[in-house]
Amino acid sequence: MPPRPNPDRPDARPSAPHTRPPVSRLSSPHAGRLGSSPSDPASGHQLSHLLAELPLHPEAPLMVHASLSGTGLSPTRVRDALLDALGPRGTLVVPAFTPENSDSSRAHRALVARLSTEEAEEFRASMPPFEPDTTPCPSMGALAECVRTTPGAVRSDHPQTSLAAIGPRGAELLAGHDPRCHLGERSPLARLYAADAQVLLLRVGFEVCSAFHLAEYRMTPRPPQRLYRCVVGYRGNWFTYEDLTLDDGDFAEAGARLPEELLVRREWAKKPVTLFDMRAAVDDVCDQLSRYRSRNDLN
Repeated sequence: MPPRPNPDRPDARPSAPHTRPPVSRLSSPHAGRLGSSPSDPASGHQLSHLLAELPLHPEAPLMVHASLSGTGLSPTRVRDALLDALGPRGTLVVPAFTPENSDSSRAHRALVARLSTEEAEEFRASMPPFEPDTTPCPSMGALAECVRTTPGAVRSDHPQTSLAAIGPRGAELLAGHDPRCHLGERSPLARLYAADAQVLLLRVGFEVCSAFHLAEYRMTPRPPQRLYRCVVGYRGNWFTYEDLTLDDGDFAEAGARLPEELLVRREWAKKPVTLFDMRAAVDDVCDQLSRYRSRNDLN
């Protein structure tokens, strides 16, 4: 098992992402470990046709955010369509965040909102530690969980904002995710940026675009910092660290301001699909946040 962050060692960092045994590209729409669900052949053909039309870069990583509700397709079918479109040299990346693992997150506050003080304390004491191989990412959607549980997938070791990937560059891109850096320069997002990754928003909007968090680390002035807490190693072992105060509240607005020439827009199953190069979008959003957030802070 990879090393775990230790609250008593400020320099503790995982050295490599968790890696499952290798697996070949999956061709069956019902392959994998999540089980199967009925798929709509027409919707599946539409997705494959859509992906074939998109200007995907053959060797660039592709980070995907997706909502599959209403498509009639299982997540395994969508995963396989994405892998087929990327080809053998492509790497599929998804967010595998686990905010439920942190008592300093909105997700945790929602879970204990109706509990008594005593019940909330008991709940906190019983929270399981983050384990890359087993901790699910339910708030990230069915496709992210499907990718995470695919044999051969890799996952970065951050206890709250890990990423998962399938493909030849997965281990390289997800290695060494600093537990004190959610999504900044010492995270896989910076490596994806350097690798000219593309981002695909599949039936979701810019409000969930994790790549924009990298812009927050690069904006001027930088956001203030705050404390975060996660469970690691074993129950009751709380890892406390300081990092940027991340805020996705204006990501939809920032995405709406992106120059149209940066975006490739389509539609699938009655909802929008947007493809763009991560580097150009992050640079633009960084400039936006530096200007608009500073102005809002003054008002």
